Order: sequence, then structure tokens, then C-alpha cells
Amino acid sequence: MSFSDEVRCEICTNITDKDKRFACLYGMILFAKILDRNRICFQSKSRISAETFGNLFKRVFHEEIHYRESKAANSKVMYIYDIKSDELINKIFMKYHFSEIERHIDSEIISTGSLGIFTAGVFLAGGSVNDPEKEYHLEFSAPSELLARELIILLGDIGVTAGQALRRGQQIVYIKGSESIEDTLTFIGAQQCTLDLINVKIYKDIRNKANRIANCDSANIDKLVKASMKQIDDIRLISEVQGLESLSCELREIAEIRLANTDMSLRDIGENLKEPISRSGVNHRFKKIARIADDIRKANGI
Repeated sequence: MSFSDEVRCEICTNITDKDKRFACLYGMILFAKILDRNRICFQSKSRISAETFGNLFKRVFHEEIHYRESKAANSKVMYIYDIKSDELINKIFMKYHFSEIERHIDSEIISTGSLGIFTAGVFLAGGSVNDPEKEYHLEFSAPSELLARELIILLGDIGVTAGQALRRGQQIVYIKGSESIEDTLTFIGAQQCTLDLINVKIYKDIRNKANRIANCDSANIDKLVKASMKQIDDIRLISEVQGLESLSCELREIAEIRLANTDMSLRDIGENLKEPISRSGVNHRFKKIARIADDIRKANGI
């Protein structure tokens, strides 16, 4: 089951009383493909949305309607309700105070507490949300530019900033950003899906942080190995050409520890000296060894 279908299923479990059924069906009909005096056509690629539309219609209008299935070229099924009865269309227009001129959201006919479930109906009519593992993106399709603008205003009232775009002739209201999507899912009654999204986000944040730490550790290890090999090359050159006994006691001691411990950090080397010194002190001594080795290379044309 897709994440969108999980949201749809959870929404449906929250349509529990008369006001919610009325408000949810209002959102579904208002954002249906066709809504005029001659025909009302609701269609969806989601069987969940289609069955919910039929169930709500029966509860609100006490009329049983049935969808037909239409298979597209891509083999996906479209579930379609076609209402053409003048009597039934008139009943719908009267109950929801639909305008015969242009569709718009009439918040006065639904209670303030039902705005969320109305928006849930809009989502059931043509909404989708990406799998949060892949991308944070939620969108609603709207049958007109006016409805798209009004939906953006409604979402703005709950602090969600939405964008608007035209895609293949269809008005799209889209939401980016995990927090805005979380607020929207909670608003439309999909609280468990909100928690699922938050859990995915936490997991992704932890995974990304672990990857950054691993990459940083790997880079530091590479740097440490490279520095250690350079120090060993310098020490061996001095040993072969003039002997380690040519070094001062403090440089000889640090050289011998390095040869015996190729993977030891500068801090650990400093702590293992007869008279322990800091990491910077060890680094300073290795720089002296490096200068002696470089002088040997120059003198011998190495």
C-alpha cells in the first residue's frame, strides 16, 4: 500500500459523525472533475476514494450510486461516478449551496471544526503524498484556479505555505517541507501517518548524521595514515644515511616509538614518551625530523 493510500485509509476511519460526513463529501464533490447542472462526475484512480464517495453519498443523500471502471492506456483503472439525474443534481446543489456560475469554497455551510475533514475530502478527491523515504511532497489537484487559490488561503490559516502550479492543464496546489506536510496531515485527520513521517525523518536525520561522521572518520584516518607513512619514510631515510643515533635524544625517542607503532596518533605518542608532551609538541618534533630528512634528500639528490 502506498503512503497516499495509508493517508486515505486513516482519513476514512475518522469520518465518524453526520457533520464530518457532510463536510468530507462537500470537499469531494466541490473538487470533482465536473460539477454543473447537467452532470456531476467524480473520478479517482484510488479505489479507497471511490468507495468512500459512494458510502458518504448514501449516508448524506440516502441514495445509492455506483461507479464504473475505465482502464486507461497505462492499464491503470479509473473509478468513475456519473450523476446525470436532474432531480438528484438539484438536490445536491440545494444541500451544498453550489453556485451555478463558479465553484468556490463556502466555509459558512460547514462548521469551523469540520474544515479539516472538508480538506480531507479535497485530498480524497485528488490528493497525493509522496513516500517520505523518497521526497517530502504533498499535493491537491483543483478543477479551477479560483478553488486552488482558496485552498491555499485555507491552508495558510493553519500556518501552511502552499504553492500553485499548472500541470498538463490541471491546477495543482503543492506543499514542500516535512513540517508543513506534517501539519497538513494532522489537519486532515491522518495523525498516525504524521507520526510515521516524523519517524522516517528522524531515521533519515540519524542516518545522514552517521554517514557524515563515517565520512569524516574515514577522511581523518586517511590523513593520519598518510602523515604516519611520511614520518616513517623520513625516519628510515635518516636511519639508513646517518643513523638514528645522530638525532637528539628527544627526536630519537619519538622516532623509535613511531617505527614501532605505525598507526598510533600524535596524542598517544606524546603520552607514551618518558616525559609526556602534548599533541602539538609531538607534531613540532616530527617537523624537525622532516627538515633533517629533507636536508639529506637535497644533499644526496634524492
